[in-house]
Amino acid sequence: MGSTLNYQVGEKVLCYHGPVIYEAKVLKAEIWDAANIKTGTAGPHYFVHYKGWKQTWDEWVVQDRLLKYNDESLAMQKTINSQALNKNDGKTRTSAAAGGSSKTGSGGRRDSRAVADTARSKRKREEVIDSSQKYELKLTIPETIKVILVNDWEFVTKNNQLVTLPRKPCVRDLLEEFKQYATSQMHPSTKIDLLPTLLAGLQTYFDRSLGSMLLYRYERPQYAQTRKQYITGQHVNPGEEKEMSQVYGAEHLCRLFGELRYPQAVCSADLSAVKLPDMVAHTSMDEVSINILRDFVNDFMKWLVTQHDRVFLKTYNYPGPHYHNVART
Repeated sequence: MGSTLNYQVGEKVLCYHGPVIYEAKVLKAEIWDAANIKTGTAGPHYFVHYKGWKQTWDEWVVQDRLLKYNDESLAMQKTINSQALNKNDGKTRTSAAAGGSSKTGSGGRRDSRAVADTARSKRKREEVIDSSQKYELKLTIPETIKVILVNDWEFVTKNNQLVTLPRKPCVRDLLEEFKQYATSQMHPSTKIDLLPTLLAGLQTYFDRSLGSMLLYRYERPQYAQTRKQYITGQHVNPGEEKEMSQVYGAEHLCRLFGELRYPQAVCSADLSAVKLPDMVAHTSMDEVSINILRDFVNDFMKWLVTQHDRVFLKTYNYPGPHYHNVART
């Protein structure tokens, strides 16, 4: 990846987000090393804002995801985005061409298909931009969980305390316990066959969002140390790495669901406002799938409340003055 910043703060760039390239602006530029990495990856990183997107989607990205804003990159963006948007249209276009009138000239057929393809591409772009307005994952956060989130915020940001790691039960343990509980409680008519997939999806969401969205600034050195201990360290044997869902517990998992309105100063500097509902809104999930996910997540949170004395810490740990100095640098 290299160790040189190739992009400047304020520079207009093109940025990969999934299979599509969007226009963005560099808000911050930093080179992270093993002592201060926030996401577990060293090297040049950029905090970008996607043009026309909500600020909740601002994120740190590695240098390889950026392109210079020039004619060559714009041409690449046009090609790649067109391929992504039209990927699922190939069969439709083929069928439409085969069913065209034999009396129409070849030029007329090409013109008609071009107009149809343009209209389809425009509709798909509008679907990508407006997806968050179509289907929303509206969760019902129990009052007990809200209180836990408030206490969690105070422990870390006010008291400079940390969750002791590794946690038992960890996130993966909790999801497995809930699967066993739900399987024994659900009526046979319930879509119980979907439960393993949904819970695996939650674990994946947690693992992928923890480092970039679910940590306060004060916790980031601990996160870097934890990744080194379980994933990137020289002493970790290949095949014996652990996902963060095997190390962190219910305290951090609930931040994925939480609707706690953090003070602006905290939210902008420490903990991202993007949560599971926001992420799901920008997926291709249909309304039925989102409603099923909502019901399962709501049931999972209710189950967590019944287990809260066992799965949540009552107090956090003071890491000591050395950690405090590192976290504030």
